[in-house]
Order: sequence, then structure tokens, then C-alpha cells
Amino acid sequence: MHKKSNLVLIIIITISFWGYSCENNTPTKTQFDIMETTIVKVHHAFKNGDLTARQLVQMYLDRIEAYDQSTKLNAIVVVNPNALKIADELDAEYKKTGKLRPLHGIPIIVKDNYDTYDLPTTGGSLAMKGSIAPDDAFQVAKIREAGAIVLGKSNMAEWAFSAYKTESSIAGITRNPYDLSRVPAGSSGGTAAAVAANLALAGLGTDTGNSIRGPSSHNNLVGIRSTMGATSRDGIIPLMLRNDIGGPFARTIEDAVRIYEVIAGYDPKDSITKRSQGKIADDYLQYLDPNSLRGARIGVLRRYIDTPTADPEIIKLTEKTIIDLKAAGAEIIDPFDIPNYDALIDGIWCNVFQHDVNNYLASLGENAPVKSLQDVKDSGLYLPYVEKMIEGSLKKIIPPAERDPICIDIYNSPKNIAFSQAVNDAMDAAGIDAFIYPTWSNPPRLVGDMESPAGDNSQYISPHTGMPAITVPTGFTENGLPAGITFIGRHFDEPRIMGYVYAYEQKTSHRKPPPGFARLSK
Repeated sequence: MHKKSNLVLIIIITISFWGYSCENNTPTKTQFDIMETTIVKVHHAFKNGDLTARQLVQMYLDRIEAYDQSTKLNAIVVVNPNALKIADELDAEYKKTGKLRPLHGIPIIVKDNYDTYDLPTTGGSLAMKGSIAPDDAFQVAKIREAGAIVLGKSNMAEWAFSAYKTESSIAGITRNPYDLSRVPAGSSGGTAAAVAANLALAGLGTDTGNSIRGPSSHNNLVGIRSTMGATSRDGIIPLMLRNDIGGPFARTIEDAVRIYEVIAGYDPKDSITKRSQGKIADDYLQYLDPNSLRGARIGVLRRYIDTPTADPEIIKLTEKTIIDLKAAGAEIIDPFDIPNYDALIDGIWCNVFQHDVNNYLASLGENAPVKSLQDVKDSGLYLPYVEKMIEGSLKKIIPPAERDPICIDIYNSPKNIAFSQAVNDAMDAAGIDAFIYPTWSNPPRLVGDMESPAGDNSQYISPHTGMPAITVPTGFTENGLPAGITFIGRHFDEPRIMGYVYAYEQKTSHRKPPPGFARLSK
């Protein structure tokens, strides 16, 4: 046979093998770089034929395998064993239809208190080991309908009891990827650490007091806590249902908004979402205008800046943020405050954990591994730091609606109504559209340190008024620890706040990946 004939035969065999590989979904090499990638970049690569969902999922699985345990980051509780199969199905769908769903092929990590019909949901507790919910949480169902792939479940503070650390009896301690000797905050620290370290494209977490915004700040991310009632709480293990909200973590505001757009809206299984009817935008992305801050009146809540325990470097970063907002065209009202703030928040927290978690356990039916909070206590399957909260919750035997004062949802409880009115009145008096404060006044603590100033500023305003709050990165301390700023707006004013955050993000570009989690060699 001539050399030319041999060459032709080799080419034919190569093409045939390549085609066989594609038909059987065998992973092939791609030049796509997943480091700090976005939904738009992924979808563009899908359309150009430079990437498949299978390849994308495999790259994230490779990063989890390479980094999660070897570094002791420990963000991941369980990886979805069907992630590649689901990716194959989405690739086949796109090949057939030529259409991409809003989150088509996007690998998302989900906090371990969101129900998933195909993965355990434990709330971080050994008492719930192996618990499989009968169906997905509303938000999980929505992202799957939009084409997202649940890559796995992330570690959390046990039963979501801590805003200060992410430690569970089911999976141990999660660390901060920017400094593995430090905490990622809590309780959604696993989701935040995973997204920050590029172990997933984005994530879902929950926020009762500060557990979306806090970990976002500590991990150089964007986190959205919506208006109470804009997103459903169905299928999320509750901490205090009256304050609980689930929402996105992402490396950019655009990605966070793309996920928010999918999960927001009415859910008949969560009555509080009736308030969202007629108030959810059809298109939130249209509000992401880099000029959004021009003419905006932004208040500066000084009570969380000018405090004796605030870290000087965080104060410096916050003051620089104010300068940047001015440079972007905002009118700064400084200081802004809420009259009688301390009196208004006194006693506003209401422990309804036993009531809420017992209802959740009942929703699992006969397959629930425990039937009540008392069963959890009796099992002894929890870490020592949660025992006090469990015991205190067990003493709350009067139903929330029968307490004095009543302790029902925040829109119908007297203390919350008064606080919400006071915040709105203060905004009206100052003529502001939104206000800001440092999400934390101090950098992330060292793992095990529960004594030094925490600087947690987000436990009251948004959780107890229901007003939306978004955290965005403001930069780093001199030793590389992230910080963030929170924007708060009026009820269902997410479009305006998203615009402000986007304009600030585009001007400053503070997002940087953690140096210890570099791209893998090919």
C-alpha cells in the first residue's frame, strides 16, 4: 500500500474513532478554562462547539477531587453520582433542539439543608444521615427545570446554628479558601467556599441572620438575600422559618441574578410568596446597567462602621467603597441612621426552631430518620456546640401564634412591623434609595476562635424587616482576607439594588480567586 493510501486510512480511522467517542459521550479534551467562568461564557462555548456539559462537569469533578480534601477545605458533603449522566442528557437535548435553557448544563452546588430527591439532605446532622426527601425543594426544582446540574451538596453549620463557623457532625469543619486557617463564616460556608475555589460555577445557600451575605463577604462573592416572600422556602430545613430565605452565591452579580431570576416567584406551597404576585420582574438582567449609580441617593449606616471593635482595614475598605460610589455618580448621604434602633431590635429574635423543624420532619413521612427535635436530642448525634440551642428550643413549647407577643411571620408580628416601619420612615426622611454598611466589621476569624470580635452586622435589618440585601466584594485586607459591603433596599426593590451592585462591581472588579486553588494542569 502506498504512503498516501496509508495516510488516508489513518485519517478515516481517526475520524471514525472520534465520531464513536462523541456518540458514546466519551470525554474529549477542551481548551475551555473554567477558572472564574460565567454562565454566559459557558453557553457561548456550548454554542461554538468548544465545550459540552459533560466536559464542564468533569472539570469541576476533577477540581473537587484535587482540592477539596487534600487542602482540608472540606466544602463538599457528597458529589452527585449522576452528574455526568445528567450532563449527557442535556448535551443530547441541545444537539437535538439547538436551544439552551437559562441554566443549561450549569453545575451548581447546593447547601445540605435543601431537599433533593436524589441525594441525602441532612442539615449537617448525623441524626439525619441518609435522609432522602420525597421531592426537591422548590428552588432546586426550579434550577433543574432551567437546566442546571446539581453537582453535589455542601457542608454547613449543623442545623444552621452558627453564623460564625461551618462545622457539622456529618462532615466536620469547612475552611476559608483564602486562608485555610480561617473560617468561611456560617452557616452556608460550604457553598461559599466551593464557589470561591471554583469547585462549582455557582451555589445555593440559606440566610436566617447572615448566612448568605456573611459567607459571601468572607469568600469574595456576591450573595443575594431577597425580599421575604420573593422566593420560596419550601423544602428547606428551617432554622427560624419566619426569617429564613434561600438564595444564590456567585462570583459575579450577573450570574447571581441569572439564578435569582429562575428561583424567584410564587409557590403555592409557601403562602408568604403570595406577596410576590405582580412584583416579580420578567427580566432582571435588564437592570444591570453600569450607569445605575448615577443620581442614586445612597445612605451610609455609620453605626456599623464607627464602632470600637471594627477592624481598621475593614473601615479603610469601606471608606474606599464610599469614594468609589461617589465616583460612579452616587449622591452619598452620610451618616444615615435609624432612630431608636437599639430599642426596636431588643427582643426581636423569636425561637421557633422546634415548631418549624418538627413540621419539616413530619413532611418527610415515614422515612424520616427522626420524628422530632426531641428525637434528635435523645439520639446524641450532634456536635457539642449545638446542644445549648437544641435544649433552649425544646423549652419553647407554646405555639408561635399563641405567644405574647405573637411570633408568626415578620409581616404580621408587632415588633417586626414596628421595626420595618421605622427603617422605611428613616429612608423617607433621608430621601435615600438604599443604604450600605460593611457586611462584617472584622476579617474572618481563625478556626476555633470564638472570642475575638466577630463584626457580624447583618442579623437584624434584612432578616427582621424582610427588605432585600445584596453583598458584593470590596477588596482584601493586607494579608489577603476578603471583605464585602451590603446594599439594602425597600421591599421588592431588587431590580434597583441589583443595578447599584452591578455598577459598583463593574467599576471596581474586586473579585479574585484564592491563590491556593489554581487551574489544574492539562
